[in-house]
Amino acid sequence: MAASSSLANFAKRLQGKVALITGGASGIGETTARLFSRNGAKVVIADIQTDLGHSVAKEISSESGEKVSFINCNVTNESDVENAVNKAVSLYGKLDIVYNNAGITGNYDTNILAIDSEDVKKVLDVNVYGAFLGAKHAARVMIPRKKGCILFTSSIASVTNGGMPQAYTASKHAVVGLTKNLAVELGKYGIRVNSISPAGVPTPMGASVLGIGVKDLQERWYSIANLKETMLEGNDIAQAAMYLASDDAQYVSGTNLVVDGGFCLTSNLVSVARK
Repeated sequence: MAASSSLANFAKRLQGKVALITGGASGIGETTARLFSRNGAKVVIADIQTDLGHSVAKEISSESGEKVSFINCNVTNESDVENAVNKAVSLYGKLDIVYNNAGITGNYDTNILAIDSEDVKKVLDVNVYGAFLGAKHAARVMIPRKKGCILFTSSIASVTNGGMPQAYTASKHAVVGLTKNLAVELGKYGIRVNSISPAGVPTPMGASVLGIGVKDLQERWYSIANLKETMLEGNDIAQAAMYLASDDAQYVSGTNLVVDGGFCLTSNLVSVARK
């Protein structure tokens, strides 16, 4: 029994850590919240989807045995982001991980002449300014402790060309740039900063943008994917986030971890939306 208990504790790679995840009520954020909680982290979900967020937090708490909290947070509102960070610290006395995952695709139109300016502003506001605010307030509480991990969700749009919306592509390049700049600035405080660039993860948001089902989106991606005999899942991104957030990655900073099964090595055209 003792050996079994010891093994169970060893398996919890985030034991004792406190994590704030934006966009944590659905998609990649929800999957990551579930994985982090199962691995011993105290998780605070920050999202604009209030009813769903409360429901997901309650469900994960029940499943994992670890307390998961929810706070309503619009990442484009600095006071909301500040409050989310403050809530995590007030609940648990510290904040080890901030995963700036909240993001939107915007209108899926790759023709620059047809792009609505307001849509561009909205995408940049959520994906770039929201990520910046999350990092700013994470740094505010991590610098005094001289430790912490800041993560961002970018996209393969940051490392490939063509076939993706212009505003979305620009925003994800910006996130990678922010990651690298912050890794340099915050390294002297012991704070690690990394980003994750997923391929076509089958999420409700991604499917709705294309007007198809989640399973259809997954199958479309598989049809053009480089790596066969396996399908990309949200959990693959959550596992990447857990690695970067854990002590296993204690000397990894400034990295944009591409989770695409080698797709970007074989193609510079993300054509999943056009098949």
